[in-house]
Amino acid sequence: MSKPEKIKIDDVKYVRKDSCGVPMLDGMKYCIVRTHSAGVFAGYVKSRNGQEVVMLQARRLWMWYGAASLSQLAMEGTKEPNKCQFPCEVNQVELLQVIEILDCTETAKISIKGVPIWKR
Repeated sequence: MSKPEKIKIDDVKYVRKDSCGVPMLDGMKYCIVRTHSAGVFAGYVKSRNGQEVVMLQARRLWMWYGAASLSQLAMEGTKEPNKCQFPCEVNQVELLQVIEILDCTETAKISIKGVPIWKR
């Protein structure tokens, strides 16, 4: 008997981790998105239209340590979460002038979400 690719719990659809390698929420990938002037965000990509992206459960990655680049951050997460400055998640953000989208691994998603909320 084969394992199901998707399951639904409390009206949220989940995809098996080993089915695609990229964490998903209701069919949306968890990604790092870099914009031309608004900065870098990590969250679920709800939609994309050219250079416009709508993200859910998104955190601005204001300053990160423990990764040499966004590429490494997307693959491995941060090795120094207590030095990173990531504010709280927002429910939804519409980003304009997107110039890079990186799929995150499950390890990276857990690492990014685990960084303490930075605030002043």
